[in-house]
Amino acid sequence: MQRRVRTPVLIATGLAAVGLLAGCSSDGTPAPTATATATKTVTAAPSPEPSSTASTSAASSPAPSGGAAGGSGGVAACATSSLAGSIEAGSGGAAGSTYVHLVLRNTGATTCTLQGWPGVSFVGDTNGTQLGNAASEDRASAHPTVTLAAGQEAVAPLKITNSENYPSGKCDPVSPDGFRVYPPGSKQSLFVAATDYTACRSTDVTVLNVQALVPEGQAAD
Repeated sequence: MQRRVRTPVLIATGLAAVGLLAGCSSDGTPAPTATATATKTVTAAPSPEPSSTASTSAASSPAPSGGAAGGSGGVAACATSSLAGSIEAGSGGAAGSTYVHLVLRNTGATTCTLQGWPGVSFVGDTNGTQLGNAASEDRASAHPTVTLAAGQEAVAPLKITNSENYPSGKCDPVSPDGFRVYPPGSKQSLFVAATDYTACRSTDVTVLNVQALVPEGQAAD
């Protein structure tokens, strides 16, 4: 009877000892409690693509007004298609040269501007062939911005040196059909008929000299 009583006690005691050992380290201090650590990987979201708005706006922004093409105060430069050219008598000229007025008239329905020196050259051979050098520019001349309402005109004094001033072999004189005229800042030209002058086909001389455009009535030559 006594053995049967002791056996359960010993078993219980052994279980208790095992429990105590499980909670103690080898040096008798309580073992640290293990804590499960969850590892979370965070992936950074990709940066959004740069917005194309800025570059698109810059590319589509209108060019500033003014410059060689004319434009002033929000008024557009005169388009070549809205201009008509003509030649009018000037002051008559000095010895060895003739002065005429190259006139550009606004044939459009809206106000526009011109500013600077037109490109001018003689043309001939009935096909627009340039004869000799293009006109040199009188850079000392006034060059205001000229605002033209519909029907108004701007004038550029044009000096034509007489071909007789040069030896025939140096000039190679020829009768022109007229002038090719480029409004300031434009890559499109217009034709102005004029057969009363003599051009030099040779590029050894330059017989044309043009001043900047000014309002009608203010040309001085």
